[in-house]
Amino acid sequence: MINQDNKIYNFAPGPAMLPDSVKQQIIDDMPDWRGTGSSVMEVSHRGPVFRNLVKETELLVREILDISDEYDILMTPGGARLQYSMMPMSFSSLTGKTMYFVHGHWGKSAILEAQKFCNARPLVPYKQGEIYTAIPEYDMSQLDDSFDYFHYTTNETLEGVEWQDIPENNGVPMFCDMTSNLMTRPIDVSKYHLIYASAQKNLGIAGITIVIIKKSMLDIAPNNLPLMLDYRTYAKHDSLWNTPPTFPWYVMNLMLNWIKSTGGLSAIESRNTQKSAKLYDFIDNSNFYSNNVKVDNRSKVNVTFLLADENLNETFVQQADAVGIKAIKGHRAVGGMRASLYNAMPIAGVNALIEFMQQFEKDHG
Repeated sequence: MINQDNKIYNFAPGPAMLPDSVKQQIIDDMPDWRGTGSSVMEVSHRGPVFRNLVKETELLVREILDISDEYDILMTPGGARLQYSMMPMSFSSLTGKTMYFVHGHWGKSAILEAQKFCNARPLVPYKQGEIYTAIPEYDMSQLDDSFDYFHYTTNETLEGVEWQDIPENNGVPMFCDMTSNLMTRPIDVSKYHLIYASAQKNLGIAGITIVIIKKSMLDIAPNNLPLMLDYRTYAKHDSLWNTPPTFPWYVMNLMLNWIKSTGGLSAIESRNTQKSAKLYDFIDNSNFYSNNVKVDNRSKVNVTFLLADENLNETFVQQADAVGIKAIKGHRAVGGMRASLYNAMPIAGVNALIEFMQQFEKDHG
């Protein structure tokens, strides 16, 4: 019988599922967080208890990702979309050039926003309605020191296309949107000048965005930026210039502690590889399901797949939902299905999904 324990497995691309232990900690802390007699949502962000949380969170990020003192760690509002504006506003200009690598929906969104503020060019030509099934071949010789920065997205959640290696950057400052796979595997932060990620995939809940920025970049920004669009405002004030979203910050702290307690990024990567490999192997050995992403570019955190008969899509989604397989429908721009296997998704969830897919194929194949 499928999903005999009646457990809900949330395959949503974000906001994504949280570990059970983290949800239980939130429940336990709600009436009295750290002896304050209040929830974290009710304490002052400038008080000593919350400031301790701020410092703990920064130290955890530095420890888990092995980040040197050359970098500031900032917490900003607005999600990745605000970063699309802040980057060109801070580090380029209407007369400046930036290079963007586009291989999916979020890369397209990033370059379109950047073009409002600078001469943002795609390394590889793209079409707005194009659906990617691979990372395009590229010629990095086009990138030289006349460009202010080079930007790419590590993982495209809609299409399920992910970089497995770091691209060359020819010495140009490298900026990266890691919203969907930061903290899913070890990375060499020293290769980047700026990394950003919204929290709602692997770092908690929506409402806060982590920015890891090389301190030397802050000296480049113009002095006429609005305060809340200036990275220096966050760096100078521990990201507390305005009243921040204290609850998402607290949940991020819990998630970082969970990552550390479950073995760190090497262990996380091993589990994510196991989960995605098992699902891809099942899909590849089925005549009923298919994945059209180039094998070397397949995402380990967003597994997309198609049914042989797309007329069965709605039935598939409805029956999956009935047995606890939630939010499996693919994005409308891509179609099909999408299983998001972020850090909190256990192997039991993948097993439950495969069991359902096997039964559905027997019933409808």
